[in-house]
Amino acid sequence: MTVTTDAEARGRGYPLTRLKGRWIDDWRPEEPEFWAQGGARVARRNLIFSIFSEHIGFSVWTLWSVLVLFLGPAYGIDPAGKFLLTAVPALIGSALRIPYTFAVARFGGRNWTIVSAALLLVPSVLAAFLIEPGVSYSTLLVLAAVAGVGGGNFASSMANINAFYPQRLKGWALGINAGGGNLGVAVVQLVGLAVLATAGNGSPGLVAGIYIPFIVLAALGSALYMDNLSQARNDRRAMRDVARDPHTWIMSVLYIGTFGSFIGFGFAFGQVLQVQFKAEFDTPIKAAYLTFLGPLLGSLIRPVGGWLADRLGGARVTFWNFVAMAAAAVVVLAASLQASLPMFLTGFILLFVFSGIGNGSTYKMIPAIFRARAQLGVANGGDAAAAEHEARRLAGALIGIAGAVGAFGGVLVNIAFRQSFLTYKTGDAAYIAFIAFYALCFALTWLVYIRTHPRKLAGV
Repeated sequence: MTVTTDAEARGRGYPLTRLKGRWIDDWRPEEPEFWAQGGARVARRNLIFSIFSEHIGFSVWTLWSVLVLFLGPAYGIDPAGKFLLTAVPALIGSALRIPYTFAVARFGGRNWTIVSAALLLVPSVLAAFLIEPGVSYSTLLVLAAVAGVGGGNFASSMANINAFYPQRLKGWALGINAGGGNLGVAVVQLVGLAVLATAGNGSPGLVAGIYIPFIVLAALGSALYMDNLSQARNDRRAMRDVARDPHTWIMSVLYIGTFGSFIGFGFAFGQVLQVQFKAEFDTPIKAAYLTFLGPLLGSLIRPVGGWLADRLGGARVTFWNFVAMAAAAVVVLAASLQASLPMFLTGFILLFVFSGIGNGSTYKMIPAIFRARAQLGVANGGDAAAAEHEARRLAGALIGIAGAVGAFGGVLVNIAFRQSFLTYKTGDAAYIAFIAFYALCFALTWLVYIRTHPRKLAGV
């Protein structure tokens, strides 16, 4: 039994009956007839509104990557203090991703999207009215921490959309969902640029205030057009079960390298330009002209990572992508040593692009791992339906854990920059750390998922 709109239920051979609220029961996306006769339409509608809500969530989460550009001498905050202001929402956002993933199973994807969108009003309203010269640094830290609620939206959105789509389309669907959300990082920086260009650097609250009506629209759209999947309500033990699986922590490390880099650089890039190239970026608006470009390209190309993984295999794409990220970080290091701004910008933009591709390919690997195990179990005489259910259950839980750990990478990036600039007055030590970590990631991908060994999972 399923619930959706009456128009979708009539005339398509879709065997639906209405349950209480907007709950869908008996969701079978792997069956071609079910998918063709209405499943695809329902999934697409949920995907559209999921993207919009997640997009606004990312913008609010990374709001402080823009707001710190407004904190001039009147606020009395040094670069180290500004890096801390961007690390705090990254930390809170990463911590919230675990409970946000649980919330989808507990309350339903639609219901939780409404709540999580509405919660974005809190940091936006507070920032709109409280940021002004004379405000204490501790107050700014609290405001930055509250903005972390936007970071949780990604985990709940991805877990929800993962349940709607069949295996053959997961890479595309998760890539589109995440890419549309990631665009919020670039868009909030464009909003900041527009405010700096029109109102000057004395109106930081205006950046936050612009998002208030869009938050309301996201909550209303979710309420009117999204659905809950009843099958996602069952296993409270899924997170505990998947936490015992070594693949969970391997994929979490890989996601630190991809998404952690993307969100960490998104928070820090404007500050890095202002600190490392002071002469070229002596005003906030000069940095703002460039900070949106990397997140924009990284977000737009994320679906390409999922698309490539669908065709070439997630592990293979992820491996070569980490090789490329290490090479791009070498370019950034060389540019820093030579004080070459064009080379520096080129290397950083490449890092954003490759992190976007890697975001898509690593997320494709997650359901593929459990799908491969399910197929192995069926080949050994197991029940196909039970194996498929188990794969979807564990994949959804792993998406939550990997999303949370990966987002914590954004904290590590900002801490690395803060410590490097405090100790050495340049970001060189941070760039060396990034190179070493990307090397670890491509070695780990090859050892576990590419090289031939007895426990290798086929099709990952």
